[in-house]
Amino acid sequence: MDYTVFTLDNGLRVAHSRMESTAMVAVNVLYDVGARDEDSRHTGLAHLFEHLMFGGSVNVPDFDGVLAAAGGSSNAWTSADFTNFYDILPARNIETAFYLESDRMLSLAFSQRSLDTQKSVVIEEFKQTCLNQPYGDLQHRLMELLYSHHPYRVPVIGKETSHIAGVTMDYVRDFFFSHYAPNNAVLSVVGNVDLDTVKRMADKWFGHIQPRTVRPHPSDDDPYPSSGKTVTMHGSVPNTVIVSAFRMPGYNQPMYTEADIITDLLANGKSARFTRNLVLGTDLFASAEACISGYEDSGWLMLQAVPSCEDEASVKKCLEALNSEAGKLAEPGNVDAYEMERAYNRVETEYMLSNMSYRKRAQTLAKAVLHGEEPDTFLHRMRQCTPASIESAARSLFGAPAVNLIYRPE
Repeated sequence: MDYTVFTLDNGLRVAHSRMESTAMVAVNVLYDVGARDEDSRHTGLAHLFEHLMFGGSVNVPDFDGVLAAAGGSSNAWTSADFTNFYDILPARNIETAFYLESDRMLSLAFSQRSLDTQKSVVIEEFKQTCLNQPYGDLQHRLMELLYSHHPYRVPVIGKETSHIAGVTMDYVRDFFFSHYAPNNAVLSVVGNVDLDTVKRMADKWFGHIQPRTVRPHPSDDDPYPSSGKTVTMHGSVPNTVIVSAFRMPGYNQPMYTEADIITDLLANGKSARFTRNLVLGTDLFASAEACISGYEDSGWLMLQAVPSCEDEASVKKCLEALNSEAGKLAEPGNVDAYEMERAYNRVETEYMLSNMSYRKRAQTLAKAVLHGEEPDTFLHRMRQCTPASIESAARSLFGAPAVNLIYRPE
């Protein structure tokens, strides 16, 4: 990926990559703030801010209306670590996106009406996804078992609706000016627009915004679980789900890349071990998968499965088989070069195909700049892993106590 990065005097990092194959452009703003930056009394606030940022800024009462008039559309997402906003519009109308994004970085309108409206929207979303959906509260239960006090203990959507309902305008102002700042953001622009135009627009629309004192992220000092535990919960769910979770290092820490590859070896594709050896190789499993959290601080690696049978003996066998199959990766000589090459090729293909999209490329570029690395750094790190390093990481990860959660129908 060819790209250029420059920094404005106020600390805003700007990245540009031209794609002449499209008449469109993606303008992406990534803020280094997420759910981990909330305090325990105001969980779900970062997600609420994702909504508030569309509720009117100091000079623009209708963000979506102005963007739509320029032929554009927008969206956003919030994670435990970041909040990302992106606008898609014809390249000839790029200045509209710069105007809109700079105005809401300058200041929100802080309208009580907007706050009340968005609080209601987020509370309804919480009810829909966590209270009225099967397995919606699974992550809440699991995170409480994995963390004692780190903000990761609470999912991005928040711990409970009362935390959102109780947010005041004063707290909204404080959170905004403590995190949504040029010196805490990356602006990336990808599409059919030249570098000189991006430099001129960035200076015109963002250069006047003053840097702010950004509140630091919480320390990553939450101890790993010292003993294994198995918890059974019941809910209005159609099938039993079993989960085994293990704490793992955060991004840029040793073993992170190996943990990511381990989940690919176990569950990425029809040739992965869980599919071959558990789902197709036994009659115990209806499905089995694995994933990592991808957190900046220490996160988790999760194994999850749906047993074919609901009786207690079958569920116990599934849990044992799930952990046993993952643990085989720790055995010397159990991981071969061909299997790893197959996993590498799948990941590289997914990366190349996704970054053919100017929207996805803008997000990839923004996160890379925030991390201070090349956009394809993770591919290079992946290629440096060996069967021996995978086995070593598996011994460390799966040799630690597992946190098991069994979610059964009422």
